[in-house]
Amino acid sequence: MRNNWIPSTPLEQMANTEYDVLIIGTGAGGGAVTWRICEQWGKNEKKVGVVESGDFLLPTQAANIPTMNSERMNKLHEYVSKPLGRFNPEFQGAKQVFAFGGRTLFWNAITPRLNQLELRQWPVTVQEMESYYTIAERIMNVSREYTKGSQITEILLNRLQWKGITEAAPAPIAAELGPGIYGQEGSDVFFGAIDFFANALNHRPFDLTVKTRAVQVLVESGEVVGVKVLSSEKKPYILKAKTVVLSASTFETPRLLLHSGIKGKAIGHYLMNHSFVLATGTMSREEFPEPLGTLSILIPSTSDRHYQIQLRGPNGYFWYQPYQTKPFLKELEINFVCSGEVDPRFENKVTLDPYKTDEFGVPEVQIHFSYSEKDQAIIREIAGAIEQISSFCGISMHSKPGQPSICLMPPGDQNHDSGTCRMGMDPSTSAVNKYGQIHGVKGLYVADNSVIPSIGSANLTLSTVALAIRTADYIIHQDQERAFT
Repeated sequence: MRNNWIPSTPLEQMANTEYDVLIIGTGAGGGAVTWRICEQWGKNEKKVGVVESGDFLLPTQAANIPTMNSERMNKLHEYVSKPLGRFNPEFQGAKQVFAFGGRTLFWNAITPRLNQLELRQWPVTVQEMESYYTIAERIMNVSREYTKGSQITEILLNRLQWKGITEAAPAPIAAELGPGIYGQEGSDVFFGAIDFFANALNHRPFDLTVKTRAVQVLVESGEVVGVKVLSSEKKPYILKAKTVVLSASTFETPRLLLHSGIKGKAIGHYLMNHSFVLATGTMSREEFPEPLGTLSILIPSTSDRHYQIQLRGPNGYFWYQPYQTKPFLKELEINFVCSGEVDPRFENKVTLDPYKTDEFGVPEVQIHFSYSEKDQAIIREIAGAIEQISSFCGISMHSKPGQPSICLMPPGDQNHDSGTCRMGMDPSTSAVNKYGQIHGVKGLYVADNSVIPSIGSANLTLSTVALAIRTADYIIHQDQERAFT
């Protein structure tokens, strides 16, 4: 069997089991919930089930595969992703990956925290988020050591800090950089959701099915009782569960909730995605001694700067690629990757198409999205900041044939979509409470990007994982309370 690197369970067997927790989706959120519950429950008799709509695709994050490089990885991602934006011109850059591990099979592993100014607006306290960020960083191997000893990173950091951009620092990256010791197994460098499931398996078994589409959440008397799923052959099954965690994605989670008739004024609304600006410049190789190293600098947002800027390179060699020979180049290409804040607005939303359904009979999504005047002002600020930072660093900006030197990418292209099941105290403006539970439905939770109430300008994976671990802890606590009553 080509996919025996992780145990899977026949759907018929899962239909004969009542699960204490059933998790829908295997991306960052679903993986984090599975790991935390398995870690905390250990070898007890409780039943944990996991449902993935896609198939097994890769056994690890794509950048860990020896035959992969940046070009091949981008081509593979384009080949396997579903271009959601093809039928949604207002969000034309959006793509989805339906596979075990989700989008973390292809993510760039940049894992900053949101700044405290942003977190103060959330229903979760800053102190609690700091605690769960620490847990998430530990399990994901997050550090700023990836570029340690890199001359290009150190020299450009010094230039930025000399010019007053003191917040600039090596980017935090989820990568295991230490060598194996004492015959220790494990060779992955970059973290992905599959690592969560591998870690979970070391604590206890769980049931996993792939190519299984969740089509309806089942609720009786205000309490979740299970999920209706369809196999790849379109055969229906009922998976019974005391607790259900939806981690299907910013688009698929509200889609499932709306199709299931779950009530909530905010479900599907408040869609966010960072504005995404790219730029490219060059520097002379003669400016840097050996070892040149890899460039990865993060300039985070501040109270006055409503965007973050990453400097990456040189020449596409950001990833660790042991078998790729790097030619000596007289000019080094430097990439700017910039994320701008976008306000949560009710009118930016995901709805169900009244006329189109997929092969499983579930309505397709329609996406309504636009930038506000404030969002557009931030985009203009980013363009000015790129020019300033390039001047500080000595980077010469240039444009490629047919492209401007600074390019605003299509909405949705950043893959930082979020907010469609946002967290909050008021059911009229939020879909879930501060623990990720759907308002008014006992035992039904959400743990993916969709719960994030505001996005600041930082990459979202670490925040999603921290919140998912917190939701798992709350589920465990609720289960313990039931056991004592």
